[in-house]
Amino acid sequence: MFSIDLECAQAATDPARKDLAIAELWEAGCIGIIELDNAELPDAGDNACMRAFFDDDALAPALQARFGGEVRPADMRDWVAHAREHLQPMEIGERIFVVPEWRDEATPPGRIRIEVNAGLAFGTGAHETTRLCLEAIERHVRPGMTVADVGTGSGILSEAALKLGAGRACACDTDHGAVVVARENFARADVSVPVFVGSADSIASGIADIVVANISPAWIAELAPEWVRILKPGGVAILSGFEAGDVEVVAAAIAKAGGRIAGEFGELEWRMLEVTRVKASAVLGEQLRKQIFHLQIHRPSAQIIGIDLARRRVNYAAKIVPLPLGRLNSGAIPFQLAQDRVFHRGQ
Repeated sequence: MFSIDLECAQAATDPARKDLAIAELWEAGCIGIIELDNAELPDAGDNACMRAFFDDDALAPALQARFGGEVRPADMRDWVAHAREHLQPMEIGERIFVVPEWRDEATPPGRIRIEVNAGLAFGTGAHETTRLCLEAIERHVRPGMTVADVGTGSGILSEAALKLGAGRACACDTDHGAVVVARENFARADVSVPVFVGSADSIASGIADIVVANISPAWIAELAPEWVRILKPGGVAILSGFEAGDVEVVAAAIAKAGGRIAGEFGELEWRMLEVTRVKASAVLGEQLRKQIFHLQIHRPSAQIIGIDLARRRVNYAAKIVPLPLGRLNSGAIPFQLAQDRVFHRGQ
């Protein structure tokens, strides 16, 4: 097996070029393609970088002549076995002990034991973002709390929450393979966690004391309204999976959705944000400020009338000022129903 590293010129301004290149690679017998960080090809500039894999070494000269790029032998090591060799027991926070399932070290006094075997799913405790989330769960979880774990990976965050005292947890992931791994891990740990293939939009409104998501920055920002919607009043969303340079964009999306950054934590370049819901009074005040500003800018000759109208809105806010207090979800299934449906929205 071998791979070819390729650059696709002008992909940023003309995405169809990259799509066409990918189609031609598949047609030529490619068995897999990954997109590379441009740092791996320093001379690529703004071009899209890809690595295409082929299983017939005899085709390498002809394919390189056709597509160009750099040909190299594929790394055939067993990455799961490689990870096993390097994964060590870890004490995280004040109460958590994470240990590979094939190790027999004793659990330190006062700590819960979490045995991990992530397989191909994310979540061994070795990554900075996983540790940041585990530490935050330890800080916030209280007996009987409800936890929603979005993008569960190996299920380590749900397991930790339950062993630290949470009353119930629900987990989901868009990757079917991760869901299979999580179910196996929950069964081995003897914890009861309903887990389904899906995302935050399938979870009922106002159901969770804690929402935890260790996923990509793009999805953290995209799902910002969901974090706010799922939280109970007074609850906290623990959000990670991004670096320091992503915080500004993520924080802006959260603020727009009606969330408030209650805390920022970091390890090396990685970051985790703790998010709470903005109180309704604060949302109303911000809306009225924007309305007054709009009137002053767009109707300067009616400024006094505009201010009078703003005061009238205060008096009758409930009738004429729409409050973004979350989407009404009359079809949400109550928590008391069957366990495999307690967190789902709709019928």
